[in-house]
Amino acid sequence: MKKMEIYEPALCCDTGICGVGVDPELLRISSALSNLKKNGVEVKRYNLNNFPQEFIKNVEINKLIMGDGVDSLPATVVDGKILMIKRYPTNAEIAELLGVPKSYLGEEKKSGGGGCCCNSGGCC
Repeated sequence: MKKMEIYEPALCCDTGICGVGVDPELLRISSALSNLKKNGVEVKRYNLNNFPQEFIKNVEINKLIMGDGVDSLPATVVDGKILMIKRYPTNAEIAELLGVPKSYLGEEKKSGGGGCCCNSGGCC
């Protein structure tokens, strides 16, 4: 299994999805990574505020920040190589980079009709 790590700028907490103004991209990435974990795939996530030692330990990330600054974050690392900077990978990119089915990321399933997506039979 491939190893993915995401290095993020300083956030208020581990996920950055606290407070009243939640960034939808942080919500999406948190949800995708949570769904991956439920399927036995763990992606390490480090934000500069909570895990500064990880930024120091990773030589490539350290070089990136020293050269381009924190504006280069978030950075996605797969098997030790920086593959993406300045944005989070899409769910499709995560699936491709890790070699897992998109369903592992909680991709929405199409319903039989009526536009509803709830499993309970009613509309949400």
